[in-house]
Amino acid sequence: MIELDHVSFWYHGQSEPVLDDISLSIGEGELVLFAGRTGSGKSTLLGTLNGLVPHFTGGHLEGVVSVDGITTHSRPPREFAHLVGRVGQDPLAGFVTDTVEDELAYGMEQLGLDPQVMRRRVEETLDLLGIAELRRRALRTLSGGQQQRVAVGSVLTTHPRVLVLDEPTSALDPTAAEDVLATLARLVQDLGTTVLLAEHRMERVIPFADRMVFVPGDGSVIDGRPAEVLADTPIAPPIVELGRLAGWAPLPMSVRDARRRAGPLRAGLGPAPRRPDPAGAGAPVLSASGVVVRYGPTVAVRGVDLDLHGGKVLGLMGRNGSGKSSLLWALQGSGPRHGGRVRCGGVDPQALPSARARKVVGLVPQTASDLLYLESVAGECAAADAESGAEPGLCRGLLDRLAPGIDPAAHPRDLSEGQRLALVLGVQLSAAPRVVLLDEPTRGLDYTAKAALGAMIATMAGEGRAVVVATHDVEFVAAVADRVLVLAEGEIVADGATAQVLGGSPAFAPQVAKVLGPDWLTVADVRAARSGALR
Repeated sequence: MIELDHVSFWYHGQSEPVLDDISLSIGEGELVLFAGRTGSGKSTLLGTLNGLVPHFTGGHLEGVVSVDGITTHSRPPREFAHLVGRVGQDPLAGFVTDTVEDELAYGMEQLGLDPQVMRRRVEETLDLLGIAELRRRALRTLSGGQQQRVAVGSVLTTHPRVLVLDEPTSALDPTAAEDVLATLARLVQDLGTTVLLAEHRMERVIPFADRMVFVPGDGSVIDGRPAEVLADTPIAPPIVELGRLAGWAPLPMSVRDARRRAGPLRAGLGPAPRRPDPAGAGAPVLSASGVVVRYGPTVAVRGVDLDLHGGKVLGLMGRNGSGKSSLLWALQGSGPRHGGRVRCGGVDPQALPSARARKVVGLVPQTASDLLYLESVAGECAAADAESGAEPGLCRGLLDRLAPGIDPAAHPRDLSEGQRLALVLGVQLSAAPRVVLLDEPTRGLDYTAKAALGAMIATMAGEGRAVVVATHDVEFVAAVADRVLVLAEGEIVADGATAQVLGGSPAFAPQVAKVLGPDWLTVADVRAARSGALR
């Protein structure tokens, strides 16, 4: 179905190739996971499959890429629309209509399908992805996760033979992510669709994947079955890290596999490490009471009361559309607030000028690129340092901790999703606000970058700042949060210590908790317990 024959690719102005003499053969009906560090070239490699690279991106491509016998250099990308369906990292950037139903139908209209066929496929896709209640909603009013499901649906309706998905579950809650991946697996098994997807949260995809292609970032690729490839990769999901720590061979690829072998490990661990008290000492640095946010007739946040204490990290969780982002914007002061009271340092952030508000409550939004407006990475960093009154180089240092090696002359819009997010984190954190609100901060970040972000969050908490992380990344919350709050339909339905809220939850439990029990949240917990037992 897909053939890459000695493919190399250079972006304009770069001396080293992003892809270097790559040959791959992918058959019909395979589900292939592409993994690698942030900015390693995964999106570039996937972009070659329908000709977007180099026809749209520019650059120089050598070798031959063919799909179903058709070479990408012989035809423009639009002539692959019936054959290759693609969903990019930013769903909103790919939308061309205003409402959900129109977006699902648009691709079929361009292919000239019969109206009755279009109607049937729209209904099937709405049900398949669980978005029937969104059919008449405006796309820009949807949450990030809802937009992501619509983007996937807009490609599914055209019934392409190849699906190329770049981070398709990055903004989805755990249940929605499983539903989307199960849908893709059914397409592979029942219709013989070939699915290629890049994903940093490998723990979600590996149980479904037939093959894995690891992109190390030096232009090469490592291709094989997931268990073979993950034996030596520098990044790996928690369940594989646990298997490496325990010395299991072969490495487990699913929670079920790991649980079958976990008896001896569980018996030799002893008590789980104690976590810090989630309750903060002293007065809160931010206090909110009765916060209400509405969008027309829809109530997104319903009378939320919340105190944030310095030195503590709060994980904010809930299904897509539960009100997490709306609450963050209301706390920061830039978003709407139709009721309630917010005070930080005795003042309402909503009443402060933007320059001062940024030093009181900093927010990194879900669409990080909204905050980038200059022509280069160096320009963004210099502007951030100047606005914050920080020493020159602070923003760049923060960026290098998350995504090292980014060209300072690069345009921010040319960066990968993860690199843009890292840049915005550096910009916002350079202001050193007392309260830091992060909306889906791990979207587009690999495990190494997430570990660096976790260390940065721990440093901020150690300096007495309050940090809120709104995310669907349960593994990250398990590693960094002292306390977890769960929203549903704009209301708080759970609030407590991380182990208490996550450990016993079938939806939010991290992989280690599913294997070893609710008191064990991370591989680091297990490593610490084993180190103590060996002394």
